[in-house]
Amino acid sequence: MPSFKVKVKWGRELFTDIDVNTDEEPILFKAQLFALTGVEPERQKVMCKGGILKDDQWNLQLKDGAVVLLMGSRENVPEVPTTPIKFIEDMNEAETATAMRLPAGLTNLGNTCYMNATIQCLKAVPELRTALNNFTSEGSDTLSAAFSISSGMKSVFAQMDKGATVTPIVLLQALHRASPQFAQTGENGTYRQQDANECWSEILKMLQQKLLPIRQEPSTNNAQKTKHGSFIEQFFGGTFEVKMSSEEVPDESATITTENFLQLSCFISMEVKYMQSGLKSKMMEPLVKKSETLGRDARYIRTYLVSRLPAYLTVQFVRFQYKGKEGINAKVLKDIKFPIDFDAFELCTPELQNKLCPMRSKFKELEDKSMELEVAKPHSVKDDEAEKKYEQFWFEDDLGSNNSGYYTLQAVLTHKGRSSSSGHYVAWVRSSNDIWFKFDDDDVTSVSTEEILRLSGGGDWHCAYVLLYGPKRLEKL
Repeated sequence: MPSFKVKVKWGRELFTDIDVNTDEEPILFKAQLFALTGVEPERQKVMCKGGILKDDQWNLQLKDGAVVLLMGSRENVPEVPTTPIKFIEDMNEAETATAMRLPAGLTNLGNTCYMNATIQCLKAVPELRTALNNFTSEGSDTLSAAFSISSGMKSVFAQMDKGATVTPIVLLQALHRASPQFAQTGENGTYRQQDANECWSEILKMLQQKLLPIRQEPSTNNAQKTKHGSFIEQFFGGTFEVKMSSEEVPDESATITTENFLQLSCFISMEVKYMQSGLKSKMMEPLVKKSETLGRDARYIRTYLVSRLPAYLTVQFVRFQYKGKEGINAKVLKDIKFPIDFDAFELCTPELQNKLCPMRSKFKELEDKSMELEVAKPHSVKDDEAEKKYEQFWFEDDLGSNNSGYYTLQAVLTHKGRSSSSGHYVAWVRSSNDIWFKFDDDDVTSVSTEEILRLSGGGDWHCAYVLLYGPKRLEKL
């Protein structure tokens, strides 16, 4: 079906030249109307020539210049409270967080929870919010997919900061153009569920092309000026040192190469019960390849060790395995415990471990001096939060790195269901201290750390799929 330009009349207001694409679901048109008027889709009655638009099919006869009548109000009529009023001083921490101003949720535009959850998790990175806020179109190819994604993320973050529910239709359309797989529809014409980690990776890949690295102060090492090509590489990117050696060929020297990564993979097997062991399980693997020295195939060992830790470390749980007969990515439901505070020291090269030691010693000294005072926490709800100062978390010559190996969990993206192409995705983001926010599309509630730890899997409840760790901060005394 074609596209039209129509007029929309809402009360005394008239909106002209509104694009209607009848190849898309009617809910997307209602999302456009929501962006124009503030009338939520479920409160809209859209009429044209006596017919009322349905949610699942285009049953209106449209043409260019047609007048579409929108009926509906912005807000619900106030109702009498169904539960007794509870005063803040009588509430616990979680109840207080809910009663206070909640952050913005995101409208589900038809199986787009995978994108909504990704956006909420990435918004937990303050440096990314700043980088997007500073992003401009100067010198950019404004028609490129990377520009559309970057400007779309900037716009969504800015709208979310205002506190009301946001409908990310522009970003969704940009994602569809950048990667058409996300625009696939099912038999009934609705968008298909997609893999949230693939969405996460695609968005970071687009941002990597457009967000410039942050420059250090002039007083620091000038080597930083050429070290990173983008903000994403600077704050999310790590480096592996890959060593290939063989006991069969002792005279053949080991080869060492480097590989960059934007996330670590936690592989799940019968033996793996904890995230740390899942990360290490594939960092040493045997393989057979031809030896130039022997002139035949020989057994080699390939080891991976981290030579550069990023400030923000992404860990993906490899929970989906493709089943050819069913043609789906089936989910591994096994319970894999993950820590709130994570130490990546064991995953690093000896050279990096030596560089991490000075800052790790500072953490140890402060913990020894005062076990009762939580001086090494990256979050607090104390009154003097604004006055707190922290030690630098990056190396002097590498802004965006982690100089201690210590991390604290900032966000969790979970999946509920049995395959990556079905079920539901939700984001869980740290607010402060023991308070987290659960972002179930436009439904935002506060939860405790105890509930976050229950996301480790083992059943049909929400299972951790992607974890985002930030640098553990050392408070200055």
